[in-house]
Amino acid sequence: MSGGTMASRAPWAIGAGICAVIMLFALALTLMGAGGLAVEAPAFAATSSTSGGVHVGVASCSGSTCHGRQEGDGKIVRQDELMRWQEESSPTGAHSRSFRTLQTPRSQAIANRLGIGSATAAPLCLGCHADPAPQRGPRFQATDGVGCEGCHGGAQNWLASHYAVGASHARNVSAGMYPLENPRARADKCLDCHFGSDRSGQFVNHRMMAAGHPRISFELDLFSTLQQHWNEDGDYARRKGRASNVKMWAIGQAVALERALALYSSPSIGQEGVFPEFYFFDCHTCHRRISDDAGFQPTAMANPGRPIPQGMPAFNDENMIMLSAATRAAAPGLAGRFDADSRAFHAALAQDRPSAIRAAGRLRATADQLADAFGAAAFDRAETFAIVDAVTTGATAARYTDYEGSVQAVMATDTLLNALVNSGQVGAGSATTIRTDINQAYQAVRDPNAYRPMEFRAALARAASAIRALR
Repeated sequence: MSGGTMASRAPWAIGAGICAVIMLFALALTLMGAGGLAVEAPAFAATSSTSGGVHVGVASCSGSTCHGRQEGDGKIVRQDELMRWQEESSPTGAHSRSFRTLQTPRSQAIANRLGIGSATAAPLCLGCHADPAPQRGPRFQATDGVGCEGCHGGAQNWLASHYAVGASHARNVSAGMYPLENPRARADKCLDCHFGSDRSGQFVNHRMMAAGHPRISFELDLFSTLQQHWNEDGDYARRKGRASNVKMWAIGQAVALERALALYSSPSIGQEGVFPEFYFFDCHTCHRRISDDAGFQPTAMANPGRPIPQGMPAFNDENMIMLSAATRAAAPGLAGRFDADSRAFHAALAQDRPSAIRAAGRLRATADQLADAFGAAAFDRAETFAIVDAVTTGATAARYTDYEGSVQAVMATDTLLNALVNSGQVGAGSATTIRTDINQAYQAVRDPNAYRPMEFRAALARAASAIRALR
């Protein structure tokens, strides 16, 4: 993986579209996952991917012959990974900035509203704004934010052996390194903070968002692109294998839904007092304009994928919508079952919590099967174009009635086009002409308070039409 530019996951164009995403989720990459109110471990299999082992600290990785060089031209790895991790002007620096975010007036104001003292010392915040190390070595510094081991796992047992002569990635993983090259494992790791886990300090509930914490959103392939500090070249593929952008996106959607359903089903997380935990529900089914004017027209739109009574909060189904589209193209044998299980889950939410939990279990099992099916799928050119069509048109487009699902849709459209370009299946020059259409779709979801479903659908349809013309 020596020298050169980063391959495979680098975006084909850094235009206004990607910039819009960065602006949309700049807070999501720094303030996101500031921890939740203290909870006990739920009675289901742990969802957190936190690995054991002593965390020895960022300083242990910073030697000039290791990952602390200024040039990314190492023979096997770039060796400038720490410089990229610290880069202030790039999204790749978001993890190193995460602790410092807690020192801002906004973070302290959130902490004050919650009554948890200093944001820089509150366990509710440190669970995600610092490396949540189960054990800490003498060089570990919480002020490093999300350091190397926050993602790669505690390094005490593999720090020396991973650069020894004859070392292999498989041997490193067996010693405790986290297998981030595996899409499911990577999604699990990222979701611990970028959605939530069952660990205390890693769940941003509705009360935290009411106090000012940003809305949670996640898309595995896009976030991987924004954080990339590695080259996916031939050497990387030989040592670790390589998943395509589309596979990473599809598996990320399935694992995100699994995580949401698991946490919703937890008795210690899925409820807050006498109320359900509103974190799991679509914000804009409640946060809409109201008026006593006799001529006032509600802004809520009927959603064909949600068989629930008018006026009930809707479960945030952004991942369900994306999975429904992906399944029709890449796993048609599971498409009918997935859509039926999704509708049954929505319907059960209008009955009672036990019914909803049973339905969540069935849907979660189907999502797990989808992740396996996507892992085996080729995601060739025809399948990728078919997913673009499924995401942007027909029955799926009619489900873009709320902001969260629409954000996922435009990120998916950009990710899928990016995948076609990176794999050489569409020329970069041809794709560049579509950037204006995609930027308009991003603009339509730039401000959640100004979101207009029909305007978004029109912008997305224009982008989809331009992509379809490349087929």
